[in-house]
Amino acid sequence: MIRSANYAAEAVPCWGRFEGRFEGPRTGNPYREVTFYAEFRCGNRAVEAEGFYDGEGIYKLRFMPDTPGVWTYETRSNSPQLDGQRGGFEAVEPEPGNRGMVGVKDAYRFQFSDGTPYLPFGTTLYHWVHHEDEAEEELTLSELAKAPFNKVRMCILPTGDMHSQQLAFAGSREAGADVSRFNPAFFAHLERRIMDLQQLGIEADLILFHPYDQGVWGFEQLEPETEELYLRYVIARLASFRNVWWSLANEFDFNVYKTMDDWDRVCRMVRRFDPYGHMLSIHNGTKMYDYTRTATYDYSKPWITHQSVQHWDSGLMAEWIRTHRKPVVLDECCYEGNAPRRWGNVPGEELVSRFWDSLVNGGYAAHGEVFGEPSWISRGGRLYGESPERIAFLRKLMEQGQADLWLPEAERTCFWTYLGISRPSSWELRLPGTRKFHVEVVDTWNMRVERLEGSFSGTCRIPLLQQSYLAIRALAAD
Repeated sequence: MIRSANYAAEAVPCWGRFEGRFEGPRTGNPYREVTFYAEFRCGNRAVEAEGFYDGEGIYKLRFMPDTPGVWTYETRSNSPQLDGQRGGFEAVEPEPGNRGMVGVKDAYRFQFSDGTPYLPFGTTLYHWVHHEDEAEEELTLSELAKAPFNKVRMCILPTGDMHSQQLAFAGSREAGADVSRFNPAFFAHLERRIMDLQQLGIEADLILFHPYDQGVWGFEQLEPETEELYLRYVIARLASFRNVWWSLANEFDFNVYKTMDDWDRVCRMVRRFDPYGHMLSIHNGTKMYDYTRTATYDYSKPWITHQSVQHWDSGLMAEWIRTHRKPVVLDECCYEGNAPRRWGNVPGEELVSRFWDSLVNGGYAAHGEVFGEPSWISRGGRLYGESPERIAFLRKLMEQGQADLWLPEAERTCFWTYLGISRPSSWELRLPGTRKFHVEVVDTWNMRVERLEGSFSGTCRIPLLQQSYLAIRALAAD
């Protein structure tokens, strides 16, 4: 039976979120036993989106429109109470600041749905929403508001050494996790923080799995049926947030229970269940500074949108791009800090240098801090390092003009050279001889830019200050 139409009173901006609320079965296990989805239509377009059980007999249906117009829906369910519900809403032009979802433009670039370029400058906050400390989370948000970061990597599942009482699944550390049921309160809190990030212009790169269970929860070796249940629930709840990215796993190769075929299967599920095509990648681990012990995923596979890499050698950026022809985000290139492990104790100069190396070679990098415990990467709080200010300087320069490596050399208007720790007295630039360029010498650590007098063309020699961490920018004079 088709029930009477129920249209939302308020319009929904494109890439905003429609939410419908329905009453349904509460007995048994609704998470496993009730199927619930809807087909949304606008003109000739039809998009399916799954709903989810939110507890206490309430089911929700979320949808993110990408086209202005009247959208209608009709539900389908194995529950007569939920089946055949009709409704709709009007989608309108997006509000200021709403540029849609991030997508891939080519082998080097990302852009928002409206065509605005997006240059990821990430940071790492693995478990900042797991500790039930409202004041600390608000402090983290205030630090992010002042920082240059526009992407945050964060986990949904806890590690084995955490004692959080709010889990994605039902249960607790003491009682164990019930992986057949979910915890709507945890997700409501997570959603609030994703919206906080959205209001700050920050993408939430959500890590779905990780290998740090330590035999406590059993999340590293879920049965395939439970993995599917988990992914469907997470995607049904969170995919309608335009600033969400999916990271299949952190250091996937450290999980001894999964094969590469398993990761392919999980990747394909995420791509199949997500009606919007959010960013999707998977992150490798490394044996620090051992080139022979670094496993990477085959990023050429069609369900992967970009390369999420962990490596200490940012100089490999151009090679990674050539290999898979997809944008590279060096999501972990070591952290600034004083940790006893080498992945967490590089000085600010070295982390900033790896950022510069990445950007001038066509890729991107991400930040992290480990100063004592608890650290920024584990739960947020306050930033102490020297790198964020310098990363902000870099972001400003790159948003003025990226090295346009996607163009033939004769057509490029912006050339970057980064010299790193080297300190030559001069540097030979090879610019197109058919046009003139202005040349600037950039002190990347002291954050100064000096434009040299005159213009330059063809092969030319640039005088330098004989100090480390300099960069050279050449901009077409026309």
